[in-house]
Amino acid sequence: MFIKVVNPNTTWSMTATMGPPSIESHYDEALAVPGILTEIEKGERDSVDGYVIACFGDPGLDAARELAGGPVVGIAEAAMRAAAVLGRGFSVVTTLARTTGRAWDLAHRYGMRDACRGVHGCDLPVLALDSDPDARKIVTEACLDALSEDGSDTIVLGCAGMADLCAHISAEIGVPVVDGVAAATLTVPSLVAMGLATGKRGEFATPPPKRYAGLLDGFTTGG
Repeated sequence: MFIKVVNPNTTWSMTATMGPPSIESHYDEALAVPGILTEIEKGERDSVDGYVIACFGDPGLDAARELAGGPVVGIAEAAMRAAAVLGRGFSVVTTLARTTGRAWDLAHRYGMRDACRGVHGCDLPVLALDSDPDARKIVTEACLDALSEDGSDTIVLGCAGMADLCAHISAEIGVPVVDGVAAATLTVPSLVAMGLATGKRGEFATPPPKRYAGLLDGFTTGG
């Protein structure tokens, strides 16, 4: 089984080719999508069985599902669905406050609006998760505040860069803490093992042949 994890904001090759160093705005997210689709196309040529989009905004998810023969799972959807199984309600703790609206949008899209008790930014830039020595403390405190404010049962970490903090924070705050990268990378193999992939009958059928020009010339479909 061959599963490909597409990391739109920190993979060196993608950033160098066509993508931002971090995704912290709608602008960043839009510019990350061409790189994501390039990686999906490469994966199809390499016979990849399924894909994880490792950014909490789930950028390019619908388009990726059109291109991919196997299942494509975004980490926000995977994390929210896992958290909803583990308790009555969950809180999302993400990086910058300006990104909280996107998380709310996704909760609504995935049918998780009632289960999502709150979305909280800790005003820590994505790249600071690796460089700031106080990052773990800041995120942990934000999780504690979220539990207190929302009365939630679980925490969803709203950034792929927080993955390494998951076990520590769970031990510190005493509730399940869901890392979307882990949730998605376990979900995709399960779908593949069951022989399941995105339905191609309607909306997610392969895009029709179309010629693109200029900067998008390489994305021409249909040969």
